Amino acid sequence: MTWTTQLADQLDWHWSATLRPRLDGLTDDEYFWEPVADCWTAHGEGRPGGLERSDPGPIRIDFAYPPPEPEPVTTIAWRLAHVIVGVLAMRNHSHFGGPPADYQSWPYATDAASALAQLDDAYTYWISGVRGLSDDDLVRPCGPAEGPYADYALSELVLHINREVIHHGAEIACLRDLYARR
Repeated sequence: MTWTTQLADQLDWHWSATLRPRLDGLTDDEYFWEPVADCWTAHGEGRPGGLERSDPGPIRIDFAYPPPEPEPVTTIAWRLAHVIVGVLAMRNHSHFGGPPADYQSWPYATDAASALAQLDDAYTYWISGVRGLSDDDLVRPCGPAEGPYADYALSELVLHINREVIHHGAEIACLRDLYARR
């Protein structure tokens, strides 16, 4: 077994056995549910407080860098957007030739089904890219797309993405549990 296989299998097992099955049946109400006031979420332009499903217009997500203290609670819509765009799609572009992706121009999903389709696509692209890496690829630097982490080994990025998908997936699962018991 190669290191590439081990790194990919770690995430793929979690994805297949735990995370993706927990997202089945996600409703639009859950997707946009705000468990507390002032959540970060997805918004239609000029429409504070969420999307109007009949005509959402351009979509944006709440964001600030550095984030405020304490960091806001986020909706499932926000968390999925973060995983889709910031965790997977931007890295797919930088490391595996995927389409350009950034937080400002991403076509954010206006409903749960579209978000899950985006997630599935981004994940499939990522895991295929990781499976295509050689052990030699894993020790090369990440490069300029990773900013201050440019000199880190690509294996460190793969481990980081594994952690990101696992921990944000667990947060989404917790929000689903809370929604079901609200």
